Amino acid sequence: MKNQQMERMRREKGFIAALDQSGGSTPKALAGYGIEEEAYGNEEEMFDLVHAMRSRIMSSHSFTGEKILGVILFEQTMDRDIKNMPTPDYLWHEKGIISFLKVDKGLDEISEGVQLMKPITTLDELLKRAQRRNVFGTKMRSVIKEANPEGIQKIVSQQFEYGKEILDAGLMPILEPEIDIHSPDKGESENLLKDLILKYLNTLADDQKIMLKLSIPKEEGFYSELVNHPKVLRVVALSGGYSRDEAVELLAQNSGVIASFSRALLEGLEAQQTDEVFDLVLKESIDKIYQASIT
Repeated sequence: MKNQQMERMRREKGFIAALDQSGGSTPKALAGYGIEEEAYGNEEEMFDLVHAMRSRIMSSHSFTGEKILGVILFEQTMDRDIKNMPTPDYLWHEKGIISFLKVDKGLDEISEGVQLMKPITTLDELLKRAQRRNVFGTKMRSVIKEANPEGIQKIVSQQFEYGKEILDAGLMPILEPEIDIHSPDKGESENLLKDLILKYLNTLADDQKIMLKLSIPKEEGFYSELVNHPKVLRVVALSGGYSRDEAVELLAQNSGVIASFSRALLEGLEAQQTDEVFDLVLKESIDKIYQASIT
């Protein structure tokens, strides 16, 4: 199965849906879906509601492997069921969609212009669980706020350090060193980041590949060297706060880079919609993101 999924991710057209909101981002995701905080009384009820939202999305007739290659899952989503099947198995066997697991535990405070990931102290156990549940890969996010060479060096070093642990566990890591789209020196940060990624790719073994999830660059085609690198399976882009229309317009300017959108994918979906309307809104979103991902 892993070889089949590897070839699908390497060769086929489509994009990755990011459904991994967790912790502090969950109330915002639910509010965007039309469920305000007074609708739940505690964290357990909140996560029940967000799983119901995700289940509705993933079981929609519009959500298929025809245009979606993979889904990034929150840990609780991996551990729960959809239609009486473990979520990763449902996605692969019913939809032909590959599962990734968010493994980071959030961000540290800003230092040297960046936010490193908090230590992932449970990574070994989490990777074993992901393997047992037939998950293909992982994703972990850190954030660059300023073009600070020392800070960006630490970001890339941390991402690759954890990435190598994930590779050793038999999973495919998506490294996500996001650059804040509002950063005043975003272009300079992109130059520093790309140069460092190229340097660290050379530290991988000949048979190792990683994936990269990056902010959409200022310069058209800026990441083509990474897209074509033999140690990079795919380069995917986050929407980073852009609206869906803005994100797909910018993404379409970067051949070979595919989407991994969250907010831009969910835009327009509401809990109160009928299933028919919900499916139509989701289909429109998927179609737009898919088209930008294959341009």
